[in-house]
Amino acid sequence: MRRHTRRVYGVCYRFVGNRTEAEDISQEVFLRVYRTLASYRSAHGGFATWVTSVTRNLLIDHYRRTKRDRLTDSLDDAMPVVENKESSARRPDEQALMGELSGQVQAALTRLSPELREAVILRDLQQLEYAEIQQILQVPEGTVKSRINRGRIEMAKVLQQMGVRPS
Repeated sequence: MRRHTRRVYGVCYRFVGNRTEAEDISQEVFLRVYRTLASYRSAHGGFATWVTSVTRNLLIDHYRRTKRDRLTDSLDDAMPVVENKESSARRPDEQALMGELSGQVQAALTRLSPELREAVILRDLQQLEYAEIQQILQVPEGTVKSRINRGRIEMAKVLQQMGVRPS
């Protein structure tokens, strides 16, 4: 499970955009994996793909449960949260730029439809192969490619509206 923690958390965080929610959903994923481990069949794909499918299913459930809450969010709740960052070799100005860009990408992701968002996250952020994404999403490979392409186009439009320009 330790091997998959970072991937699961990354998918959850990129989908919900909230650190606490992502941690909670990640924990739910591993509880579900533990409870349903007997149902895993290697003939249907790799373990990492199965864990990502479980993650996706829980994210869909979470999205449906919180849909009404999102409609009534106040503006204060939508304000970005400053997170503590560990020290790295980057200069402070580089760290600030990367943090700002990461926040802008996260904000843009939340404006995509769930179908496009999950496809972009799985391909571009989690770097999964098309076949793995196809298994996770349970759609044809052409649909996977189409969603990724449309998601990238939408992301570019949203980022442009936000004033983010490619360097």
